Amino acid sequence: QVKLVESGGGLVQAGESLRLSCAASGRTFSRHNMAWFRQALGKEREFVAAISWNDGTTVYADSVKGRFTISRNNANTETLLYLQMDNLKPEDTAVYYCAADVLPERPNVPSLMRKYDYWGQGTQVTVSS
Repeated sequence: QVKLVESGGGLVQAGESLRLSCAASGRTFSRHNMAWFRQALGKEREFVAAISWNDGTTVYADSVKGRFTISRNNANTETLLYLQMDNLKPEDTAVYYCAADVLPERPNVPSLMRKYDYWGQGTQVTVSS
């Protein structure tokens, strides 16, 4: 059974930090690129960051570059995905979702949502001004 479970969301003030986690199991996600997306109320889901399955290559949306850091840990029975979010802004308020690439061992790290076929339920991040 495939499961992606996010945690770590919450309510913070502008300028503070949060670290999101995602535990992915049920497939060999160590062979999949993984990503974070977010969806603000009334807006479309958007790409935040992604990391390659093998060499640590990362990709970031311009809006979070320099403030957010994606990382992963391929443990024995599950893959752990993280998003360190620093200097948070009110516009970062959204539900954050972790996702895994539909294709194992894809050589390029995609930012398109349609390339990701495994999704978590999301965790709410709220940043007050």
